[in-house]
Order: sequence, then structure tokens, then C-alpha cells
Amino acid sequence: MFIIDINYIAPIEEVDKHIEGHTAYLKKYSENNTFIISGRKVPRTGGILIANASSKEEVEKIIMEDPFYQYNVAEITISEFLHARHNPALDGLLGKTV
Repeated sequence: MFIIDINYIAPIEEVDKHIEGHTAYLKKYSENNTFIISGRKVPRTGGILIANASSKEEVEKIIMEDPFYQYNVAEITISEFLHARHNPALDGLLGKTV
């Protein structure tokens, strides 16, 4: 599992120019169950994604499709963590609890 931390480095007006493409990107990877959770930070300085992927390299490749990355309006960092437990409601996405 991975936490993808998005931090805006451009003015919000520049970020907003790419929201439509970013939303389509999020939808694509949410529909195939790669992105489990996504949302804006409060205050609005970026966002957080929780991704279920097989490797950091896979996540890096996926990030390259994000318009925020392509247009250099955000810095993106990836943190890998070992999934140990989750709410049973997520069993269909994540498998059985360890």
C-alpha cells in the first residue's frame, strides 16, 4: 500500500486549470481499485491518495499520468507501508484482514 502526498507548488489558480484532467485521472484509478481513498488537504495545499499497488515503480508510473505532475503544479511524494489491518467493509478491495 502507498500514501501519495500531493503538495501544490504553483498558485491555486494554476492548479485549478488542471482540475478537470486530475479528476478524470483520479476516476480512472479509483474505478480499477488502485486508488482506495482520495481527497484534498485542509487547508487546500494539496491532496492525499491511498493506493493499492504492487510496487513503488507501478505507483511512479501512474503518477506520471497526473496532470498535476505533467504541468509541474505539484510535488508528489510516495510512502510505502505494509498493510496489516483494515475495516472489514474493505475486504472486497483489500482482501481479508491479517
